[in-house]
Formats: sequence, C-alpha cells, structure tokens
Amino acid sequence: MTSSVGLYSTSDTAPRGTVSPLKASSLPSSHLTTGENSLSAKFSIENLSAWFGNQQVIHSISTNISERRVTAVIGPSGCGKSTFIRCLNRMHELVPGARMGGLVKFNGHNIYDRRVDPVLLRRRVGMVFQKPNPFPTMSVRENVLAGLKLTKPGKMKQAAEIAEQALKQAALWKEVKDRLDEPSTSLSGGQQQRLCIARALAVKPDVLLMDEPCSALDPIATSRIEDLIHGLVEHYTIIVVTHNMQQAARVSNYTIFLLLGELIEFGETEQIFTAPKDKRTEDYITGKFG
Repeated sequence: MTSSVGLYSTSDTAPRGTVSPLKASSLPSSHLTTGENSLSAKFSIENLSAWFGNQQVIHSISTNISERRVTAVIGPSGCGKSTFIRCLNRMHELVPGARMGGLVKFNGHNIYDRRVDPVLLRRRVGMVFQKPNPFPTMSVRENVLAGLKLTKPGKMKQAAEIAEQALKQAALWKEVKDRLDEPSTSLSGGQQQRLCIARALAVKPDVLLMDEPCSALDPIATSRIEDLIHGLVEHYTIIVVTHNMQQAARVSNYTIFLLLGELIEFGETEQIFTAPKDKRTEDYITGKFG
C-alpha cells in the first residue's frame, strides 16, 4: 500500500498512458495565453497534444486556466473539446491506445509526473458528464457518498453532514432531504445531474470539469444547472464544454474556441462573442459552420 500526500504517491508506478512531458523552460512564455495574471492560474498547459492510436485529436495547445473562474470550451463536434478536458484529470489515459504529450501543471505540479496518483488527482479535479450517471443500485445518499467512501473512508463518520452540505451546494437538498434512501433513479433527469454534481462536491475538489452538463436536460433543468454554476464559481474553478453559444455567453468568464484540435482563440467571453480576433471564431459563433 502506498502513502500519499496531496497528489503524490510514493509508488513509482508509471501512468497508464504514454506521456512525453516537456520541461517548463522549453517553451517561451510568449506561447502561453492567459486570461489573468499567471499567479492565479489553476492549470498551466504547454504544448498539449493527444492521440487515440495514430489519430491526433489535440494539437499543441498552450493556455492557462484561471482559478475560481468559469472557462467555457466551445467548438464543433469532433474538435477535441472532451479530450482536452479529460487530459486535465488524466481520464484520457484510461482509453486503450490513448496517449498525450506536453505539460499540464495543476497548482504548479506536473500532473503527469510518475509519482502523481491519478485517483488523488481525480478527487481534486472532478468530472460531471454529459448524461447524468448516478449509480442505479444506490440510494440518493449512497450516491453522494460514493466517492468519499472510496477516497476518504475516515470521513464517513461525518457522512450525514457531508451529504447534506454537498446536496445544498448542488441546490438539491430541499428536493431530496426526505428521499435520501430512495433509489437515485427515482429522481428526474435534472435532479440526477445535480446529484452527480453533489457526488463530485462531496470529496472537496478544487476543480469541476463539466462535459456538456445540460445537453440531455430540458430548459428548466438547464437554467437550474446554470444558476448552480454561478454560485459554485465562488469556491471552485469550473471548466464547461458546451455546444450552446448562448450558454457559454451566460455562464463563463473566459472562452476557449477549438477547431480540428487546435486552439484558435482564447479570451474573455465578452470579447470572444462581441469582437473575436480570428475570422474562424466569428464564423463559428455566428453559425456559418459547426
């Protein structure tokens, strides 16, 4: 059994994916794009590339992600949005044949360092998927506490308090406080998605990655998730993949536009949507393609 501090484990096991890290000094600072001062960067990304087998889906992306801000990732289907955010918590490497190259720093630490425990990383950088994925055989309460039970079993003594807090953060407590022992599948689609957010929040992450979190929801449920994002950003760094231009404009502080796996433009959302610097960004936002 290995001991762990922060993201690091004393185990010398290499990550499952094939990684080609760059030295931090190997890339000129002028190649980095940042929305704010680099001191506030939660992620610093340098020359990130990713492959599935021989197919390259991400091409040398360099950017910073600001702390406690919402960053939207937009672009047409197949442009690498989901792969990009999966590289930020090493979920990409779980796909057979997947590999990446470049450098991803989280709080200043290279997440692809062989000493980093991917399980601990994914606790700090949580993921909410496109379709709600509560564990169907578990109750509402058990779903919220599933990650905590796996990664922080010692905290289960405070299980009731932690579950309540996470459900309140996910704006779900009032709707389910009398239904905690019911199956998670008894909830509506929007409630299930907020339950999945509560499950991610229960382990006290630093970052929430949200991959099209509203695409399977109706407008009312979508509005609730967007309101939730506005509240959570006071305490968390949030990265949202979305096809919905209006949603990106409503919820985000910064926007990344990807096209064919390349970062075309990154800046403050208002600037991206009102005065894009690249003609391809303007064409996509105005619906000329995508």
